[in-house]
Amino acid sequence: MKKFRSTTIESGFTLVEVAVVLVIIGLLLGGILKGQELIKSARVRSLANQISGIQAAYFGFVDRYQRQPGDWQRTGAALAIPGVANGGNGDGRIAGGDAGPWDEALAVWEHLSRAEFIQGAYRGGSGQPSADALGLAPRNAFGGLMFLFELAGYGHDEGTPPARLGLSLGTNIPVEILAELDLKLDDGLPLTGALRQAPTQGAALAPFGVSHPDCVDRSVVPAVYNIIGRHQDCSGVYLF
Repeated sequence: MKKFRSTTIESGFTLVEVAVVLVIIGLLLGGILKGQELIKSARVRSLANQISGIQAAYFGFVDRYQRQPGDWQRTGAALAIPGVANGGNGDGRIAGGDAGPWDEALAVWEHLSRAEFIQGAYRGGSGQPSADALGLAPRNAFGGLMFLFELAGYGHDEGTPPARLGLSLGTNIPVEILAELDLKLDDGLPLTGALRQAPTQGAALAPFGVSHPDCVDRSVVPAVYNIIGRHQDCSGVYLF
């Protein structure tokens, strides 16, 4: 009987196997992108919920006590709200007390939390806090400190904006998150409406709540968020 010599044949992937691999890769990439989109949406919702909650707390406090949280003088606030140890100058504006801007900016959260309008236990203070300070102010989803204060220098399309009470959303917000938040809550434009770009310089509460100037593209009219720049150090102000 004639014997045949066996040979080894090296074979590659079949078309079916390649197709299966491509499908798996596509599913993985789709899952990653979908996961990123879900994370983005969750952070936008977190900021939107914080804004809504703080705005409701502010107006609820004013309705109950007929005083501005943070601006209310310590002696009166302490009589009405157990545990309050700080306050402002009582001039009807949350714009800085006798010891500087920080006493009222921090007392806001102490008054609101002690009166149980917001969760947390904030202790107030009189000096500029450090970026990693605890128990002084709420933080956004990216770790930036938030402040309720009378602000000027926020984004505007013409003229000089008047000083207005606004919620500074804190630092470290990616531009695409801020743009999505503006679309969700307002007109989608950084220089008009209730949600604006935060001051880019000279802010009363700097370095907190100061936005990188390149987060907004002013070369077009109306100005838009500079999504292409992908800046990660943007901030906004929600005007009350």
